[in-house]
Amino acid sequence: MKIQFSKFQGTGNDFVMLDNLSGKYNALSIEQIKNLCDRRFGIGADGLIKINSSEKSAFEMDYYNADGSKSFCGNGARCAVEFATSLGIDTKSVYFDACDGEHFAERNETEIRVKMNNVVAIDSDGDAFIVQTGSPHFVQYQPNNTLKSILDFGREIRYSDKYRSTGINVNLVQVLSKNEIVIETYERGVEDETLSCGTGATACALVLDFLSESELSKVKVKVKGGNLLVEFKRIAQGRYEEIYLIGSANFVYAGEIDA
Repeated sequence: MKIQFSKFQGTGNDFVMLDNLSGKYNALSIEQIKNLCDRRFGIGADGLIKINSSEKSAFEMDYYNADGSKSFCGNGARCAVEFATSLGIDTKSVYFDACDGEHFAERNETEIRVKMNNVVAIDSDGDAFIVQTGSPHFVQYQPNNTLKSILDFGREIRYSDKYRSTGINVNLVQVLSKNEIVIETYERGVEDETLSCGTGATACALVLDFLSESELSKVKVKVKGGNLLVEFKRIAQGRYEEIYLIGSANFVYAGEIDA
């Protein structure tokens, strides 16, 4: 089976993108998806996204992690909007479907704003915090994020007895100022550190506000692949609405591969 693909990245989080508006890749298997994402024998990516047609929205973002599992992906959503633009879809102000429901996005020449789902609670696990932002996140703050290896620490938490069965994304956070943080993320489904994680950046930003004495409304998030901005409205302690993940999405290359 010959597959025409495009490669996009959002702050270093990279994705194989497939135009599936006609349904021609509906039969693509999980094994084929895993092979396409393989960095040694395939194209290589943190995940794969099929742009499907939708009856109620502009398109459906059908996202798969590199291991074939499904979740919502914030950086992938921005890349999906950018890719959909190349397919002739008007994405200046657009609604699209994803596995966790409908999302709104806005696009200009330099950045894409994706509206995330509301967060209804921030829970604790010892001195860490658990936040659901489309994917579950474990957020650990520490004075210097180089004190722990995110790869080792991430595996330790993700494969602990508590989280082994369902998995969890793991974030280490360093606070730079009252509204700026640096994060490192270990992602389930990729089972490795990624250069950026949009749902992780969102979770870490909300935890910073959760711990703050004043409402922040905006948090700058530095990741290894670049910079993101998270905007939000605090409704009550641990509850947030109007959450936006903001950043760039860039075309890398296009090609054809046998799968």
